[in-house]
Amino acid sequence: MRIITAEQVSASLAWPALVERLATTFREGVESPPRHHHAMHRPDGEATMLLMPAWERAGYIGVKMVNVFPQNADHGLPAIAGVYLLSEGAHGRPLACIDGSELTRRRTAAASALAARELARDDAATLLVVGTGKLAPMVIEAHAAVRPITRVRVWGRNPAKAERLAADYADRFDSAAVTDLEAATREADIISCVTLSSEPLIRGDWLAPGTHLDLIGAFRPTMRETDAECLARSEVFVDTYAGARGEAGDILQAVDEGRFAFDAIRGELAELLRGERTGRSSADAITLFKSVGASLEDLAAAIEVWERQEVRE
Repeated sequence: MRIITAEQVSASLAWPALVERLATTFREGVESPPRHHHAMHRPDGEATMLLMPAWERAGYIGVKMVNVFPQNADHGLPAIAGVYLLSEGAHGRPLACIDGSELTRRRTAAASALAARELARDDAATLLVVGTGKLAPMVIEAHAAVRPITRVRVWGRNPAKAERLAADYADRFDSAAVTDLEAATREADIISCVTLSSEPLIRGDWLAPGTHLDLIGAFRPTMRETDAECLARSEVFVDTYAGARGEAGDILQAVDEGRFAFDAIRGELAELLRGERTGRSSADAITLFKSVGASLEDLAAAIEVWERQEVRE
């Protein structure tokens, strides 16, 4: 069994190829049971273990184990760590143990970029990133691979981190950190939220016509990055219905507040890609994509990594 490092994962997952791999896998489908979600009570706070299995009907088999420790930010460490085990499908023999943290970051950003490819306006040029963690640079790169991004704005609770991230991309974009989140929201074409917030950050009243809102961070019912007005004003799409019903705090809390209904969800990503549901209804419509992550995405990314490694050899 091969060990594939984070550096090898990064080198193997070029954004256009990864986005297209995800698109193909969503269209064709795989077997992907609900992920196992285990709360862990640690001495310094709550943590979560996620187990995410998936397999092709006649091909690869995979499972990811991820530990989510939000308190790691206090120690200068990433909040997410994990591994991915990929096996061949004929006899179930393990092929590779893949760095799960880098795989997760890249597939998560690529899934959001795939949704933006289907939902954001073709001329979307200004990207606002809300959050400054390890996923934040991934969404900048991924969205820029599918839309003509020329301006990047970064907001974070820690202004110094936002400044550093914006500076990292100053050679590629008109890139700057912002402190006025409302003003930046009103000017953005795409807003990508990559936080572990449990309180609304983006307000629906701030959204301009034609905006695409990408919500990545909240993966528990108690977490949210937006208020209910965002859901009420938007054409809402999700990565999977099952994930949205079980874990999408932004949606669940808006439903509890009487401002949204599950029946108002316009489609999941597979339906969009198969042409079973249409995307944005007009140039002025506000679209919202809520993802909580799907094991299908991990399997697709792991296969892409493995096959790229095989080609190199």
